[in-house]
Amino acid sequence: MYLAQKEFMDPNFLIHKLDTKYFPWEFISSLNCVVGKEFSSFDIDVSNGYIWIINLWLALVIATHSCAWLGTAVLVTNMRNFPLSRGTVAGILKGYIGLSAAVYTEIYNSVLQESASKLLLFLTLGLPVLCFALMYFIRACTPASGEDSSEHGHFLFTQAASVCLGIYLLATTVVDDLFNPSDALSNTFTGIMVIFLLCPLAIPLKMTLFPTNSKKNLPPVGSSDSLVQGEGNSNQTEPLLTPSSSATCLGSFHEGEYASDIDMLLAVGEGAIKKKRKPKRGEDFKFREAFIKADFWLLWLVYFLGVGSGVTVLNNLAQIGVAFGVTDTTILLSLFSFCNFLGRLFGGVDKTLPRTIWMTFSQVVMVVTFLLYASALSGTLYASTALLGICYGVQFSIMVPCASELFGLKHFGVIYNFMLLGNPIGALLFSGLLAGYVYDFEAAKQQSSTCLGGTCFRLTFLVLAGACGLGTILSIILTIRIKPVYQMLYAGGSFRLPSSSSQS
Repeated sequence: MYLAQKEFMDPNFLIHKLDTKYFPWEFISSLNCVVGKEFSSFDIDVSNGYIWIINLWLALVIATHSCAWLGTAVLVTNMRNFPLSRGTVAGILKGYIGLSAAVYTEIYNSVLQESASKLLLFLTLGLPVLCFALMYFIRACTPASGEDSSEHGHFLFTQAASVCLGIYLLATTVVDDLFNPSDALSNTFTGIMVIFLLCPLAIPLKMTLFPTNSKKNLPPVGSSDSLVQGEGNSNQTEPLLTPSSSATCLGSFHEGEYASDIDMLLAVGEGAIKKKRKPKRGEDFKFREAFIKADFWLLWLVYFLGVGSGVTVLNNLAQIGVAFGVTDTTILLSLFSFCNFLGRLFGGVDKTLPRTIWMTFSQVVMVVTFLLYASALSGTLYASTALLGICYGVQFSIMVPCASELFGLKHFGVIYNFMLLGNPIGALLFSGLLAGYVYDFEAAKQQSSTCLGGTCFRLTFLVLAGACGLGTILSIILTIRIKPVYQMLYAGGSFRLPSSSSQS
């Protein structure tokens, strides 16, 4: 499905060519969703022939293409609206995406009575209706010019609500698997889940019904309020225009690069030549400009090795559980999903250090986890799965803000979706080719279609450990290269927006 999502032109190449302020991108994604899910509903009644294969392929291409429209529109818009909290924003959005499978499973089991046709009807009509109802609220706003304590509190409330939702979904999954509750109790579980999902709506309701006057207490940019403190000293003179802290920081950051260009700048000023300066790290890059940068490919490779190895375990987790002697893998899958959510939610919160250093730590833990899997020690399966889920989620919440901080927000949609190609390519190489071949080979030695024992995935885990080891080395190199960017952006613990990025 993920490959089908990338099968045709990425929507961001079209989004950045047209007017994103007035064009209804959510409307387009809704149409894709309707058409794609409608195609999928045809497959239920087809029992023979090859027509269903073509139909299913078209459904995957169109329906999953809507995921790219929805995800990109929501993520890019919120990253631009909250540039000072982009790591937190990415973590919250990616975290809810990680919980979405458990939410749909709960709806499928209780409300839809495990009916495939009802599920497709719900996806065909329910999601577009939600998009049409909420598309007005997904739009670009003018971001705040400084840190806002109330905004930080709102993000904390949303994170707390999402954690409660994740814990609740994990608990209900365990209860459903162990006790098989009645339909009435299952519907009650679903109703409580919906309440948790709607909890973040308390923030806009509170801001609408009880507006605060915090903005009135903040002096506007460029005001003369700072002169009040020097009112007693009338003889003291101050310059009318003072350089901003951001400009000072940027100047010191690029001082070494600009010093060698004095003669070139003088020639440009005299009109002898015309030169267009290429963007520096932290400024807005076009996709073709970022594509040829070493930092771009280092980040892509680190992300590819991290999520590629993680998604391999996710795709084969049921077979891994059976190979280790776990007959019912529902709890194992739920544990991975919940820990994946935690990694996504909190992985991008810290911004004082280069974010890639957390990718380094997470991939070191992944190396240890894969070695534990390969050793097949008793009692380590659930602990290894939990650690791997957290580290796998961290890769998502780190890549998103890191790419925006290195290459800017103006063309972030295209850069972000290209980075996401590391997930399906990693799944194809590590899961489809490596893990599938090794599993079939070991199962053939046992003369069975189901492989049992630690040898089923041992070679796969050793290769994945080596891949994460390589990813660790590359992430260290990337961290050293981009450390000055974070010193410039977050000097003194506060965010300083580069001049070019602020214009996007």
